Amino acid sequence: MSRAFVHESDDAPEQIPERPVSERPNLVTAEGMRQIEERLRELEGERQAAKSADDAPGLARIERDLRYFNRRRATAQLVEPPSDPHSVRFGVRVRLKREDGEEMTYRLVGEDEAEPARGLLSWASPLAQSLLGKEVGDTVPFQGGELEIADIEA
Repeated sequence: MSRAFVHESDDAPEQIPERPVSERPNLVTAEGMRQIEERLRELEGERQAAKSADDAPGLARIERDLRYFNRRRATAQLVEPPSDPHSVRFGVRVRLKREDGEEMTYRLVGEDEAEPARGLLSWASPLAQSLLGKEVGDTVPFQGGELEIADIEA
């Protein structure tokens, strides 16, 4: 009989893909490391709740996320920002001025910590890569125009 006609058990755990892990170094700020540790604690609690509720699909998702965050913790490289930065580096806050005068400020952080809407830019993003090593007054291309580095702070 063809496998197409065999009823598979609904009790089988759902096969979900692993979360992709970046091949870049896992640079983290102190806050980023704290967030990884906090997420692992949350997931441990969720795992216990899923086991108690006999929630196989939920448990599969949680186990996948635990593998991801345990890998991220194991490979994390804590980087403290320089106390008096003269150029854009990981962990610093950089204020950028657009050609129309509007300003935006970003802190360069680890990939898992990034939230551009909150001003947290992944150091691996194209914009951050163009900023690294630059100093106040330098410009970088951005969306068909230029951004000027107006200030850099720890």
